[in-house]
Order: sequence, then C-alpha cells, then structure tokens
Amino acid sequence: MTAPVEIERPEAAEVPLADVPWVTVVWNDPVNLMSYVTYVFQAYFAYPKTKAEKLMLDVHEKGKAVVSSGTREEMERDVEAMHSYGLWATLQKAGDRV
Repeated sequence: MTAPVEIERPEAAEVPLADVPWVTVVWNDPVNLMSYVTYVFQAYFAYPKTKAEKLMLDVHEKGKAVVSSGTREEMERDVEAMHSYGLWATLQKAGDRV
C-alpha cells in the first residue's frame, strides 16, 4: 500500500497574477491630418466612424488617446501597426499614468 501524497498549495501571495492588461496610446503629432487619424482607427481597428472620430478628437484635444487594450504582445503589434501608418504610439500597462 502506498502512502498518501501530500500536495503543497501555494499561498495566495505566491499565485502568479495573469498578465495585467496593456494599452496602446496614440499621441498627437503636428504631421497627420485629423481625417487621416480617423481613417487609421477605422481601417486598422475596424472602429465605427463615431468611435474613430471620438478617439481622434481625444488625440487632437487632449494630446493622447488609449485606442486598444489587451496582452502585451497584442499591444506591441498595435503599436507597430500605428507606426507603420505614421502615427506616434506607445504601449504601457493599463492603469499606469499616461
């Protein structure tokens, strides 16, 4: 007869947290037209025109807008895509001060 196997359960503090969400931030620039920024948001993210325009206005008036959120890898892809369209973009952990 075999002895029972004792299983160690990790303490709550030891349990790894899921990768916190990351965000893509698009920054205002002096180069791109507002209509072009709206187009990019519609073309790449498939946002409806009203959402794309609202995000574009945030970029223009507030200097930045969070345009997507997800895993770090997804946001790296989105930032790279924004750069390919000629927009200034960065990624950061969600909740970090922009």
